[in-house]
Amino acid sequence: MTALPHACLPDAPPALEAVNIRHGFGILSVLHGVSLQVRPGEVVAVTGPSGSGKSTLLHLLGGLDVPQGGEVWWAGERADTLDTQRRATRRAGRVGLVFQHHYLLEDLNVLDNVMIPCRLAGQDDPARAHALLARVGLGGRERTMPGVLSGGERQRVAVARALASRPAVVLADEPTGSLDRANAVNVAGLLLNLAREDGAGVLLVTHDERLAAYADRTLHLLDGRFTDELPVYG
Repeated sequence: MTALPHACLPDAPPALEAVNIRHGFGILSVLHGVSLQVRPGEVVAVTGPSGSGKSTLLHLLGGLDVPQGGEVWWAGERADTLDTQRRATRRAGRVGLVFQHHYLLEDLNVLDNVMIPCRLAGQDDPARAHALLARVGLGGRERTMPGVLSGGERQRVAVARALASRPAVVLADEPTGSLDRANAVNVAGLLLNLAREDGAGVLLVTHDERLAAYADRTLHLLDGRFTDELPVYG
């Protein structure tokens, strides 16, 4: 993957902000007052051992769950106080999600999968979907069903889907974890470059030090707290 252009806009309001996030399950406390910001065009990596709270944090930041304490802000709007329906609609328009598994809907073709966030957000932009599929190397495959795609192709569709609604921030949870090295480099490059071209912030949860090396900053999560914040040189 080639070096990424630095597109962070330091004076712009945060694309994503978490303030003193606290969360647990039953008597188990998982996150203990976690705060962070992601600026438009900035890539922030979150690393840490299994069980440190990374996936829980990502789910809370993406509005898939509501924190038991603290605040989550998407592009200047507080998300954790929205009701379930409004939060889902806002998420579709403001937050792109990429996971280790592609989570494509098998009964929808490639184009319809990519357009899901736009339609949930009340948008309908097939031109944007076509353009993104061309950028990820799948131009002309819009009517293809997911079942005949390779693993790398499916994950490239997931990248296009995450960016379809022009979100303020993309949350990526081990987005290349299921891919071989060649496909991982390709998919990671597409995700980070396309997001930065759109001015979207990226929060990247990963165990892969090579992938984290392309971030502007790396946050290290341990036992539900950030232990330090170090720049990454790559």
